[in-house]
Amino acid sequence: MATNIPPHNLGEVCDAVDHLIDHPEATSDDLMAFVKGPDFPTGGLIMGRQGILDAYRTGRGSLRMRAVAEIEELRNSEQIIVTEIPYQTSVDAIETKIAEVVERKLVDGIRAVRNESAKGETRLVIELKRDAPGFVVLNNLYKHTPLQTAFPVNMVALIDGVPRTLDLRSALVAYVDHQVEVITRRSQYRLDKAQHDLHINEGLLKALDMIDEIIATIRASEDRPAATTALMAAPFEFSDLQAARILDLTLGRLTRLGRADIEAEIEKLRARIAELEAILGDDAVLRQVIKDELREIRDEFATDRKSVLTIDHGEIDIEDLIDDEELIVTLTRGGYVKSTSPREFRLQARGGRGVTGASLKDDDDVWGMLTTTAHSYLLFFSNRGKVYRIKAHEIPMRDRTARGTALVNLLPLQADEQIQAVIDTRDYETSRFLFFATRRGIVKKTRMTDYDSSRRDGLIAINLREDDELVQVMATSGDDDVLLVSKTGQTLRFDENEVRSMGRTASGVKGMRLRGDDLVVGCAVAQDGCDLLTITDQGYGKRTSVAEFPRKGRGTMGVIGIKLVDGRGTEVVAAHQVSESEELILVSSGGVLIRTRVADVSQQGRSASGVRVMNLDDAETVAAVSPVVSVDDALDELDELAAVAPAAEVAGPPVAGPSVGAGVPADADDEGPTG
Repeated sequence: MATNIPPHNLGEVCDAVDHLIDHPEATSDDLMAFVKGPDFPTGGLIMGRQGILDAYRTGRGSLRMRAVAEIEELRNSEQIIVTEIPYQTSVDAIETKIAEVVERKLVDGIRAVRNESAKGETRLVIELKRDAPGFVVLNNLYKHTPLQTAFPVNMVALIDGVPRTLDLRSALVAYVDHQVEVITRRSQYRLDKAQHDLHINEGLLKALDMIDEIIATIRASEDRPAATTALMAAPFEFSDLQAARILDLTLGRLTRLGRADIEAEIEKLRARIAELEAILGDDAVLRQVIKDELREIRDEFATDRKSVLTIDHGEIDIEDLIDDEELIVTLTRGGYVKSTSPREFRLQARGGRGVTGASLKDDDDVWGMLTTTAHSYLLFFSNRGKVYRIKAHEIPMRDRTARGTALVNLLPLQADEQIQAVIDTRDYETSRFLFFATRRGIVKKTRMTDYDSSRRDGLIAINLREDDELVQVMATSGDDDVLLVSKTGQTLRFDENEVRSMGRTASGVKGMRLRGDDLVVGCAVAQDGCDLLTITDQGYGKRTSVAEFPRKGRGTMGVIGIKLVDGRGTEVVAAHQVSESEELILVSSGGVLIRTRVADVSQQGRSASGVRVMNLDDAETVAAVSPVVSVDDALDELDELAAVAPAAEVAGPPVAGPSVGAGVPADADDEGPTG
């Protein structure tokens, strides 16, 4: 039968046995106060307690073992140093597997791997590429290589010749019972030998008193049997063992036997016999012998624990150790992403020049940004109609002027795949939906739970029609009014119930009728008391009360939402639903950011053309606009921000600039115009 009992720390096991002998009623949980868990000779980390609890309570469990690794900061990159590895693995095997997963593109961001182990010390160096986030790469290595393995515990042992699965108590009880048997048999053997030696020495002591007669009797005997018989007869009356021992001695030994030595040996043997009889006659004395011997073994051979018991991130999420702080996530068209603290941007009045937000390459510009918190899920929607999910804290934090980290180091994007939209969601509620809007006016409603997946290779989010792309994704209740805004300023408000719930892979239905080359640039859930903020490519914008937009039928053109005039913009680049207490961050195509209050943007009617919100250099346009969640009104340095959650549960980033390719063609479920 199969068995797989892990190695343990000698000192911990000795202490547990000691406790069990003193407290025979001790349970497995009681003994776990001494035996913390297995202890592997290669060290490493044992993740979590559940596998240990299962093994010690039932005899079966699975232990997650992880290598000890540290991320070291270099001048322009990072490197991972592995100093301890899981049990029953080798550095060579790990190095080979890392090379394999890098070649298969399961793990990105690794530049080189070096085995620098020597003189019994483990050292595996994993060099990372310049923009590779060490934390993400290391977690991927744990997932795909033997840097993290599982040890299946199967504590099967033969008890009285029968295989049994043992919990911790049963295993230690079986060991104590075995030791009782060993000490009993050993003591009985030693007692028998001591009694034999005592009998011999008593015969020798008796022989000293009649040495002359013994010698004469031996010399008068014809042979050894006759001498033995004579010694066993009167007046000697030795036993056969004593007679044989006397006959084995030479004459010289007989004459030089020292009475004092024999008497001392007899006393020693009698004390030894008394001790052994006490052990055999009293179970408490026998068990004390076991305890004393185990303590001697522990004191001489016990070592410190090598394997470290630590938190399993599967049992306690790593985000429990990370503050749920406010973050600004910025993306560039070149495929870079970063998170930045809002403290990096000082508050400015409307029409300000802003501050430099990112140092970009000549052929790169900022296309999207959103405000979120560290614990929020971010859903990245690609031009292929797929969605990828990660936590915001997994995006490396960089300063305001840094370019960021390449998205390919965080998401398994294909060579021709680019991110088109990003949304922020706090959680998935079974009663809520995700509402999709595309450039071509197609809309779709799907339950949020359909996207609650952490598959690394992503999920199909929507089957996009040819030459179409996502504009916005937002959370709805199923009974909301939806606002769609086109780049010509047309705004349509319709009842969400006009769009039935569809599957995750559906294409959607016609949401807004568009003329010519018009495209949808914004989408929002209409809320009374809020304003619709519209920003043009030349930095002009305005707020218009949501109540001014009448409800129309799905598939219609809607009404005028902003009047576009020369010098104030040729097209709308972003539209968001806002309140006066919020703030805005605007991003130019050159990477300049400005932060301003929504209240500083004038509230105007539907046909107004707006006021200047951001000054732009020649040839620059507004690339992205994002509302910021409420913060303290600290006008100087914004040293402290109020950690207030966004009013909207999901806020997607605007998408500006030319289209970035087509998605997966599919037949749409187009029900046609209804008004």
